[in-house]
Amino acid sequence: DPLLLEYDDKDLRIASEFLSNWLPFLSRDLCQSCTQKLSHSIQSLHTDEIDSVPSTADVDCNGCDQDQGTCSVSCEDNVDNNDGRYEAEMETAPPATSETPKISWADMATDNVLFPEDETGSNPSCITAVESSPASGNDVKKKVVWTRDQREAFRFNAIERKKDFKCFEKVKGHYVNILEGLELHKGIFSGAEQKRIVKLVEELVELGKNNKLKERTYSAPQKWMRGKGRVTLQFGCCYNYAVDKKGNPPGILQDEMVDPLPDLFKTMIKRLVKWRVLPPSCVPDSCIVNIYEEGDCIPPHIDSHDFVRPFCTVSFLSECEILFGSNLKIVAPGEFSGSFAIPLPIGSVLVLNGNGADVAKHCVPAVPSQRYSRKTDLEKK
Repeated sequence: DPLLLEYDDKDLRIASEFLSNWLPFLSRDLCQSCTQKLSHSIQSLHTDEIDSVPSTADVDCNGCDQDQGTCSVSCEDNVDNNDGRYEAEMETAPPATSETPKISWADMATDNVLFPEDETGSNPSCITAVESSPASGNDVKKKVVWTRDQREAFRFNAIERKKDFKCFEKVKGHYVNILEGLELHKGIFSGAEQKRIVKLVEELVELGKNNKLKERTYSAPQKWMRGKGRVTLQFGCCYNYAVDKKGNPPGILQDEMVDPLPDLFKTMIKRLVKWRVLPPSCVPDSCIVNIYEEGDCIPPHIDSHDFVRPFCTVSFLSECEILFGSNLKIVAPGEFSGSFAIPLPIGSVLVLNGNGADVAKHCVPAVPSQRYSRKTDLEKK
């Protein structure tokens, strides 16, 4: 859309979060199919591929059995319990306004359900909308009240989930889909939530630099060549990447001391399970935070079977690609070639399971800018 070319990425990101907050009102009379199309269009506002973004007015009702002008099928009639639409019907929605409501970025940033004050979800969350009164011509402030459960339900329904990755390679004489078991979930963490998570990571890094964390929690190896020596934080258990000075082999070290999972990370894990990103039978009890500076990378590998499958990685600060292949090749320091690349948007979660975790190797080429990723695992007992 040529209109979008007039705005920079920051403005489009703000617009995307604003429209996401108003999705309950915008989709109130739409069916499930139309709601998903509208949600995907809103989420795509802040991607680089803005030329392909449809306007809301052009969204059609493919797969919808209602006329486009009279589409009013209740979303509760189209509940898909297998692919993650909330079962509960939303009882209230923001009132209609005569003009597009204006909302401040500060209001949007505080609309954060990751750390609600009331864990029971009974306390409503208010955001202030400003609308023009036709009678007086003056701006009138109104409180739009949504419960935490309502806001969480609409965000849950807006998640983009891709589970059909395919790449066939010959393994042990047979062609197999080496990406079977991979899942990419976009939109799990909002911009405000990401900011809060990144701030905590920065605080933990400072504690590590000042020797205020347990011995093996913080690690900052010397950078002796391009791509080598990224900073890591480990919580819950200590994983030894290579034979260390004590002669310990690679794998989980039972006797080494690391700090427990921070409360914020535990809340993130609850989100991943509640929003059906990870199964309730495999709740992570440890994590590794990788802190990439420009040029840092992760070489080709298959994650240790000391950790239960599935496991996942969450992306923050910047997007990068992760490469998969049964025979990844090192081209140069920080440069690799592989069969299949998957972009990892910020706020997304990549789940690795099946062939995607155990047959295909994966690697992260040298990143173009600073990036945080958080890998969560369940330790085998």
